[in-house]
Amino acid sequence: MQATKRAILTLQDGTRYEGKSFGHEGPTAGEVVFNTAMTGYPESLTDPSYEGQILVTTFPLLGNYGVPPSDAPGSIAGHYEGSRIHCKAIIAQDYAFRHSHWLADRPLAQWLKEEKIPGIYGIDTRALTKHLRRHGSMLGKISIEDCGDDVDFYDPNAENLIALTSCTAPAVYDSIDSEPVALGLENATEAKTVVLVDCGIKHNIIRCLLRRGVRVVRVPWDYDFSTIAYDGLFISNGPGNPDFAEATVSHIRKALEGDKPICGICMGNQLLAKAAGARTYKLKYGHRSHNQPVRLAGSERCFITSQNHGFAVDNATLPDEWEPLFINMNDGTNEGIRHRSKPFFSAQFHPEASSGPRDTEFLFDDFISLL
Repeated sequence: MQATKRAILTLQDGTRYEGKSFGHEGPTAGEVVFNTAMTGYPESLTDPSYEGQILVTTFPLLGNYGVPPSDAPGSIAGHYEGSRIHCKAIIAQDYAFRHSHWLADRPLAQWLKEEKIPGIYGIDTRALTKHLRRHGSMLGKISIEDCGDDVDFYDPNAENLIALTSCTAPAVYDSIDSEPVALGLENATEAKTVVLVDCGIKHNIIRCLLRRGVRVVRVPWDYDFSTIAYDGLFISNGPGNPDFAEATVSHIRKALEGDKPICGICMGNQLLAKAAGARTYKLKYGHRSHNQPVRLAGSERCFITSQNHGFAVDNATLPDEWEPLFINMNDGTNEGIRHRSKPFFSAQFHPEASSGPRDTEFLFDDFISLL
């Protein structure tokens, strides 16, 4: 029998859910959201798009395959999507205290304790998810029995999470196995150069670009990349409210005056749309799963996609020279945009999709072919 402490999730509307603690035993607060994926908790926990959020997993069991080895500091060639856990906490219906997987080197509970992230099991996540679907994502806080004082509710969308999760200085990557180096002319190669604007990037975006033989120059979210000689511009995913990234939008708007290829993913889709003149809005409970169906606009071609976002582009506000590229088959929301004549396009979903599916990774090939 495992010795556990009572843990309570309290939502902003006063609803309470009682369970048991299996992670760090301390209070926390954030925005409560749910993910319907069946696997991929190491990737989800380290995805910067979850910064400030309490993650509810709708698949009943968590922790059954443990946690893979940690990446080396500064590495992108590993098993995670970021250098740390970005979720404020994780909630499941049941937790497997004994894990089994050939790659695992420790249990999920140990990892959560190492990074001081609470975990709760024993909650009816079906009831909790239905509540969030009915009322929308809402703020919540977690308290652990006899472990620290109560905390106030915290709204991550009220601060610039993009700045919090972006890199702080430019770096150059020439291959997956190479260490990033400082930006400079001495690092120039004959490979095509892609400027990658880091708005809270998932590491697999960098891997997918490097596998296609390009040189990646990763820059902070507010960096003026017009000072760099590049062949294509890539705008990453990221957490929170896109309205905080006005500096990024301003730089993208200047790039739209030229003809060099531009591609964006997730937050990158929203920022490209804002630079074009469109508006964004907050979804009721967002899209977070491995099974979101999208349709290529103007066709009957559909794809299953991985998604993690709480904001969307308003299709009705797209300027005449822009059009939707993909549409969500569940709720009709925007899943990507493209320029009608210039090589600019984006996807709201994740074509790099770590931990899957990989149905739309061809979008990286489409971007590279334009360089």
